[in-house]
Amino acid sequence: MAKTRIKAKEKKGIVTVKAMAKHAMLSYQEAKRAKKEVNFITNIKVTSNDQVVYEVSTSQFLSKNPYVKFKFKGKSGDDLTFTWVDLKGKTQSDTVKIK
Repeated sequence: MAKTRIKAKEKKGIVTVKAMAKHAMLSYQEAKRAKKEVNFITNIKVTSNDQVVYEVSTSQFLSKNPYVKFKFKGKSGDDLTFTWVDLKGKTQSDTVKIK
């Protein structure tokens, strides 16, 4: 599977995360037209220090290579783990250090 691109920077105790998951995100209509199997990201979960800082259930209506941006209270040097699961059950998990 492809790697998720993640940038996490802390400023004044607030961490800003920008991430892009590389995924085709084939909806039911697109898959039918392309004669391929339906597959899209269904869940995104982000943790830092074993605490969930962001979690979202998604649908077929996200674009190809979905981009998410969010903020939370944290500090530089901590690990940030970005995990997503698609409709086929495949999981991608990537970890970066907060700068």
